[in-house]
Amino acid sequence: MQNILVVCVGNICRSPIAEAMLAREFPEKKVWSAGLGALVGDPADPLSVEVAAANGLDLSKHRAQQVASWMCQNTDLILVMEQGHKAELEQRYPLVRGKVFRLGELQRLDIADPHKQPKAAFEAAFADIALGVAAWVPRIHQLG
Repeated sequence: MQNILVVCVGNICRSPIAEAMLAREFPEKKVWSAGLGALVGDPADPLSVEVAAANGLDLSKHRAQQVASWMCQNTDLILVMEQGHKAELEQRYPLVRGKVFRLGELQRLDIADPHKQPKAAFEAAFADIALGVAAWVPRIHQLG
């Protein structure tokens, strides 16, 4: 398990935060993110940047990218924010079945999209992402 892809919709709010958290936990692995409808080339949302920075994460270099077939093929684990993201990825790229899971899978939790909402929504999303990452870290260690 060397490659982990994190997916949301725009790749500017949730997945950049999850990518940064996972990269901090697994500096030896390739952790990256993309969006189902990415705002390609855009930096992370300013409120994501602010909330992440307040928690010791730097999103300043992030630029949104669109998920593509080659990304899905070249990754060992794909973590999504919502059940609908999993369904859409599996429909677009049937070969990903079996390696796509919700970040909040263990908590049976979809992580709500804070896009165009107040800072409190970003803080709530950050907290949910942190819960999901904390639950996945030991599982990823077990998988290698």
